[in-house]
Amino acid sequence: MATKELKTYSFAEMKDKYIGKVGTEDRDEYEYELRMDILGKMIKTARQERNMTQEELGRLVGVQKAQISKLESSANSATIDTIIKVFKALKAEINFNVKLEDNFVKLA
Repeated sequence: MATKELKTYSFAEMKDKYIGKVGTEDRDEYEYELRMDILGKMIKTARQERNMTQEELGRLVGVQKAQISKLESSANSATIDTIIKVFKALKAEINFNVKLEDNFVKLA
């Protein structure tokens, strides 16, 4: 009796097959949402490292606790200004990189 060998796939191959190839609208949306999810987790981790509640952070930023909660679960609906205010309130440094094709844009 011959055994059937299982084919394995990389994570990139699975994303290409089920979400879409790099550069497609669905794939771009997936990658964007993933980054916003990670940003939200970074905010939550920084807040917890500072031993702050969502309410305390909200007070410093000038927003309600519910908005901090929403931001921590996914930064999708946040403006850059709000994200900067949050990290400033956490006394955390944040860096943004802008990449055009294969080159990072550097500000003089």
